[in-house]
Amino acid sequence: MIDGAESFTLDGGDIGALLIHGFTGNPAELLLLGEHLNRRGISVHCPRLAGHGTSERDLMTTTRHDWFNSVLGGFDELRGCRKIFVVGHSMGGLLALKLSTVRNIAGLITLAAPIFIDEGLGLRNLPPREFCSDACIVRPRRKLADVPAAANNVYQKMPLISVHELVDLIADAKNFLPQVNAPILIMHGEDDHTAQPRSARFIMDNVGSKVKRVAIVPNSGHLLPLAEERGFVFDVLTNFLEELIQ
Repeated sequence: MIDGAESFTLDGGDIGALLIHGFTGNPAELLLLGEHLNRRGISVHCPRLAGHGTSERDLMTTTRHDWFNSVLGGFDELRGCRKIFVVGHSMGGLLALKLSTVRNIAGLITLAAPIFIDEGLGLRNLPPREFCSDACIVRPRRKLADVPAAANNVYQKMPLISVHELVDLIADAKNFLPQVNAPILIMHGEDDHTAQPRSARFIMDNVGSKVKRVAIVPNSGHLLPLAEERGFVFDVLTNFLEELIQ
């Protein structure tokens, strides 16, 4: 286990928030957001997704179905709450959308959920699945200031077999978006070079929710929960939650 990358729970009132981290990340990426919500009396739980927070080898052995099972288990940790909201970052946003189709949630927020991956990441060059079982690509080390240490200690190698699972999850999401009926806030950074910002509009146009909003964060990239603009992000999503709680 990477030090500080374990699941976390912050006890609060009878309103719960399930936080879901992103691909190759860990719960520490959402700790600042969790603490922000908890100061407002919200109970928070952020599960560590299967294959994450340990080693790249562990990630290679898991699938998108394992990741979603982690989310289902996390939801059960908040079963004592009167209302449960779900906030997912990046791939966690896709898992949050899927969760809303099988569980009764009061609302959800996606942060930089990827429907379209930036072309600069070279996804078009991804080898076929049968050639990816033991292959990885190296990622640059993250060096963000004023964030939990484990938020910088994410996987330095990305297993290509796991990228295939992410691509398949995106394809799944395009099919189940019309089944999403919970109130939704879709947030995306204007300068996101991982998930194209047009992903937000695609989600907006295809979910079945009656209450749905898009918020584009100016001058911000993919890591909305850790960015310098995170205070703005936290305030916008908190206001949305508080509207739904009333």
